[in-house]
Amino acid sequence: MDVSVIVIAHKQYKKEKPQPAMDKITQDMKYRHSLVKYALNHGVTKASRKYNRCRSYIYFWLKRYDGDIRSLACRSRRPKHHPNQHSEEEIAMIRRYHKRNKDLGLYELWFKLRKQGYRRHYVSLFRVLRREGLLRQKKNKKKPYKAQAYEQMQYPGQRIQVDVKVVPKACIVDKNWERYYQYTAIDEFSRLRYLEGFQTADTFSSAVFIEHAIAWFKSREIEVECVQTDNGFEFTKRFLRTKDEDNLSLFEAILRDKGIKHKLIRPYTPRHNGKVERSHKEDQKRFYNKSTFYSFEDFKRQLRRHNQRSNHIPMRPLKFLSPIQFLSQTVQYV
Repeated sequence: MDVSVIVIAHKQYKKEKPQPAMDKITQDMKYRHSLVKYALNHGVTKASRKYNRCRSYIYFWLKRYDGDIRSLACRSRRPKHHPNQHSEEEIAMIRRYHKRNKDLGLYELWFKLRKQGYRRHYVSLFRVLRREGLLRQKKNKKKPYKAQAYEQMQYPGQRIQVDVKVVPKACIVDKNWERYYQYTAIDEFSRLRYLEGFQTADTFSSAVFIEHAIAWFKSREIEVECVQTDNGFEFTKRFLRTKDEDNLSLFEAILRDKGIKHKLIRPYTPRHNGKVERSHKEDQKRFYNKSTFYSFEDFKRQLRRHNQRSNHIPMRPLKFLSPIQFLSQTVQYV
C-alpha cells in the first residue's frame, strides 16, 4: 500500500472527526515525528532499519499522523464500553427518579430504585449520577480552616477546663419550670471529671463550684495549676465596663487567692474548650436523653451517679482505658 495514500486518507478522516490538541509536546512525540518524516521521505523499510522499529509500528503512527506533531501523542486506552455498564433503560430510570426526587440523598434514591428492580451497587449509582451531572454542586467555600496543634498536657492538674451546661427543660417535671445547670470540670490529661448541679449560673455559683472542684481533685492527689474557661459573665468581667481597679469576678478572685492561673479562651471559639464541650455532648446522649428529674435534689442525686459512671467509661484518647484506670496506670500516688 502506498504511504501517501494512507496519509491523505487519514487527513480526510481527521477533518471529519477533529481530535483535541495536546498542549504539551514530549520527547516521545518528537521521536515519532522524526520517524514518520523519515518514512515519508525514504520509505517504511529504510525507516525500520534506521530506527530499529518494526514495520507495523511505523504504519501505526503513519495512520495517525496528520501533519501536526500533536497527532503523535498517546491517547487514552480506556475502553469505550464495558460488559457490565448501565443500560439505557437503567439510566433513563435514574434520570426520571432523580428529577422527581431532587432532595433525596444517595441512599434514599438507591432504596427507591431497588424497589423498582434496580440491582446495581450504590457506588455504581453514585458514578452514574456524577457522570450525568446530577449530583448537587457544592458552593465554593473560603479557604478551609486549619486547626493548630493543641498543647498536650503532661501530668494531671496541669490544666482543667470548666464550663456550664443548661439542663434541657424536657427532663424537668416541675410546674414552675425551674432552670437547672450542670457545672463541669475536666482534667485535660486524664479526662477525669467533676460534675455538680446548681439552680443558677452566676459568678457566685461558679465560685462555689470551683472550690468544690479543687477540693475534689485534691482528694485524688491532683493539684490544679490552671483553670481554663470561656468568656461568660459567670466566670469573668472581661467584657463588662466597671469602675473596679482589679475588675475581677468572685470566680477569678478565688483562683487568685489560691494561686491558680485563670486562662480565657478566644471569644466565640468554643472549640478551644473542646474537651469539656465534647463531654457535654456525651452527657446529652447518655444521660439527659434518658433521664427525668422530679426535683432539684433528685437532679443532683442522679448527676452524682452519672459522674461516677462516666469516670469509668473507656475512652479512645486514653487507649481505651477509663479515666480512673488511666490515672492508676500513669500516675504514681504517694
